[in-house]
Amino acid sequence: LLACAGLAFALAPAASGAGSGGIGMEDASTAPTVGGAKAKLLKSGIAAAPPGAPKAVQRAIAAGNRIDDAGYCSGGGHGNWNSRCYDCSGTVSYALGRKGAKILKSPLPSGDFSKWGERGKGSWITVYYNGGHTFVEIAGLRLDTSIPDDGDAGPGWSKDVKAGMVNGPFKKRHYPGL
Repeated sequence: LLACAGLAFALAPAASGAGSGGIGMEDASTAPTVGGAKAKLLKSGIAAAPPGAPKAVQRAIAAGNRIDDAGYCSGGGHGNWNSRCYDCSGTVSYALGRKGAKILKSPLPSGDFSKWGERGKGSWITVYYNGGHTFVEIAGLRLDTSIPDDGDAGPGWSKDVKAGMVNGPFKKRHYPGL
């Protein structure tokens, strides 16, 4: 258990050979945790889950951490869960798929999220989508390729869930119970 800026959190063990572009940095099935009711963005740029979050939420955050800073490429993450770069829907698919929350069977393009899950905002996980872009809010943090707080292109976390919604209206979907 470590303390950082007055917050206590447990770090998940890093994978051996970790460290390139964020991929493989966290092989644990759950994210680091930090006190409170919502996820927090740590100074390192990774997200920490609230300790009371369901395991699927912790796994989704851990997956987002693994691909943080992986880089952006059109179509990235659709043909292979372990891509070296991801587009917006590939990022969401990775976080929700078998490498993350395990609530999505195969990668989806942005528009196909209109048929996934149930309408509306979820308690823990909400997918925002339109025909041209998608991102996911997980425990209060945004995982997206368009506005990560670190300024790097590609997948990353942001505290501002509502920022950059200039690509037209977004609809919301969630997984039942989450």
